[in-house]
Amino acid sequence: MANVYVLDHPLIQHKLAIMRDKATGTKEFRALVNEIAGLMCYEATRNLPTVDVDVETPICTARCKMLAGKKLAIVPILRAGLGMVDAMVDLIPSAKIGHIGLYRDPETHEPVEYYCKLPEDIGNRQVYVVDPMLATGGSAVAAIDFLKQHGCKSIIMMNIIGCPEGIKRVNEAHPDVDIYMAACDEKLNDHAYIVPGLGDAGDRIFGTK
Repeated sequence: MANVYVLDHPLIQHKLAIMRDKATGTKEFRALVNEIAGLMCYEATRNLPTVDVDVETPICTARCKMLAGKKLAIVPILRAGLGMVDAMVDLIPSAKIGHIGLYRDPETHEPVEYYCKLPEDIGNRQVYVVDPMLATGGSAVAAIDFLKQHGCKSIIMMNIIGCPEGIKRVNEAHPDVDIYMAACDEKLNDHAYIVPGLGDAGDRIFGTK
């Protein structure tokens, strides 16, 4: 689909392979989520607008490019999305951070909201919604719904792993939202887990079961 970008960079794919391994421990898994998020952020921000500026180097005046001042925001879907935030803030230190708390009902697999806190000027910002997994797509659609209710007009979704079912649901609900991911896996299983996936990203990031 035109608005889905699968990032096949060798560094991302190498790190993702280690993440998938069930023998990878919490500390290493958490670090890999952070590293992949940083690499993905580099690609997802590729089209940010720039302006030409004059900079005095030790030699002469150079014509350079700097960001055009567009305000940015990073909004993790709690709790697993928190694992992707730090690396992005390292690259975009001026970005504001919002939080959307959702959990998946174990029976219906549909998202239930329990927390939403966003910057007051979120509607004027380019927003990056981050969550390691795009499975059913329910949480992603709900998060984007909340953001649009707060006036957001420019939203990008960033996931480490997705699947066709989740992509289809987001595209149908929000065709204006671009999706960046490191891998598009085969399918969902009967328990709404991505196959082959990597298990529950939140449990593996935080060491819970």
